[in-house]
Amino acid sequence: MLLFDGLSTRAERPYDEGMMPNLLKIQFHGKLNDFLSGDRKGTYIEHPVQKRRSVKDLIESLGVPHTEVDIIVVNHQSVSFDFILFGGAVLEVYPSGKTPPLEALIHNAVPIPEPPRFVLDVHLGKLASYMRMLGFDTWYRNDYDDPELAAISSQQQRILITCDKRLLMRKKILLGYFMRSRKPQQQIKELLTHFNLFNYQPTHALCISCNGIIHAVNKESIQEKLLPLTREHYQTFYQCSDCKKIYWEGSHHTQMQQLIERIKAP
Repeated sequence: MLLFDGLSTRAERPYDEGMMPNLLKIQFHGKLNDFLSGDRKGTYIEHPVQKRRSVKDLIESLGVPHTEVDIIVVNHQSVSFDFILFGGAVLEVYPSGKTPPLEALIHNAVPIPEPPRFVLDVHLGKLASYMRMLGFDTWYRNDYDDPELAAISSQQQRILITCDKRLLMRKKILLGYFMRSRKPQQQIKELLTHFNLFNYQPTHALCISCNGIIHAVNKESIQEKLLPLTREHYQTFYQCSDCKKIYWEGSHHTQMQQLIERIKAP
């Protein structure tokens, strides 16, 4: 049974036996422990209850962005982010992909768009190139500030990928992921694994430079832009619809295909 108190929902049991009524316990599961210091990983953290606050506020005060959280359990009942905490509560917090053995689960994580769309922070330029190479609609600019990134993610339902966990704690950001790896080829594998995208089939080839759609183009229409050796040895060309960058299947294309095969190998 649940008791309703305004906008909050409180579990019927007021506190766990043996716990002080002004304390609660919270434990994070799975990859959420990446955000915790060593002595807090995989164990219950005691926290005082000194004011009226939501479970979302508590989770982020402990360093875990809400975009990484899916299921929250309080005293064996699944709750949403706006659940109001109370002394004696015992919380279990799970990331996407980890499910406690309970019925009537409330999923707080927002489903990713189909097809998936991304926006990357200023530190992830090489990753943006790899993602476009694989056909993922990826917005990136090296001068976006935090409010712009948050607005793009919110307004266009793009998954914000960042190395700044504080950015993911902005209220308007619903879709986001904190990048653990720091090397680009490890980063792209991390993303493919986290979002289960190894078998993603893009509908268009995308420009590595600007994210525009690449289409076949007649050689005669662009030959004045080609270097003499390129014009002599290649007949098939492609061009970005936005920035007009020209592509052809030379040795660089072969190296790119080999790189894609290495990246997509699970």
